[in-house]
Amino acid sequence: MNTNLIGLHHITAITSSSPKIFKFMTEILGLHLIKKTVNQDDVRTYHLYFTDDMGKAGTDLTFFDFPGIPKGKQGKNGITRIGFRVPNDKALDWWQARFNEFNVRHNEIKTRFGSKYLYFYDFDDQQYQLVSDEINHGVPAGDPYRHSPVPAEYAISGLGPSFVTVNYPEQLNQVLTEVMGFTKLATEDGKTLYELHDGGHGAQIVTETSVVLPDQFQGFGTVHHIAFRTEDAESLNWWIKRIQEARLAQSGLVDRFYFKSEYFRPGRGVLFEIATDGPGFLLDETYEEAGVHLELPPFLEDQREDIEAHLAGFNTEQKTED
Repeated sequence: MNTNLIGLHHITAITSSSPKIFKFMTEILGLHLIKKTVNQDDVRTYHLYFTDDMGKAGTDLTFFDFPGIPKGKQGKNGITRIGFRVPNDKALDWWQARFNEFNVRHNEIKTRFGSKYLYFYDFDDQQYQLVSDEINHGVPAGDPYRHSPVPAEYAISGLGPSFVTVNYPEQLNQVLTEVMGFTKLATEDGKTLYELHDGGHGAQIVTETSVVLPDQFQGFGTVHHIAFRTEDAESLNWWIKRIQEARLAQSGLVDRFYFKSEYFRPGRGVLFEIATDGPGFLLDETYEEAGVHLELPPFLEDQREDIEAHLAGFNTEQKTED
């Protein structure tokens, strides 16, 4: 049994509008909506999964749209920026031009930890970065969505280094290095880079320390949690025991049908998850139908009529570019 964490699994954020985030993620960023379902803990809330072509673990950004939730505010003790990978430096130039074309707010291309990156923002002021894989190694990238409006040579290929901002750097460092197996690689401009097992951009997070920022207020435009990959249920059970032994606040085993999980907090305000690579998002529908219809795991099927009655339906058929 391989108990090493492999890299990033998914990130879950909060949006003000499922229809708007669907358009942003698919029509501008060119990702594949591979699953349209509900938050299993709050079934009146959509849960949308945007991935590479086949929904490979490590390529997945998901969104909740909690009804009536206010706008969030960035701050300390939260996950503060979502990272994506692109193939090379040339792709960043292409994305900068695309953001200008679609009036997407962005910064200038810069370099940190030896790689070029580009900050950008969505309509909720959610914070993102594209990171160039020009000199990257480690965890393989995903496969571009075959019907994406974005050319494959520039396409987003998975999750990349994402930011966690806290006022307890020593405690977070201990959890990352002594519990989870991260290596502390470098510090630059007040930011520290951590990596899992030489996995490169698909296995990195960046930490920042602040004692002056207010605590992050979670609402739309902020991140709910970040998840890390483990191979299967056997290795997940090993991790559950390890988290319990570390005396961290944790959930125990949670079966999400498409994967199994353990949630835990490395410290105040930040929610981590460890999730299995499988069985995957095409477990209950075909590739051609993925993301088009509302899918529910078997344990929610008997509630379908009530669930659908409390959700505002919207069309999620993606435009194809052949």
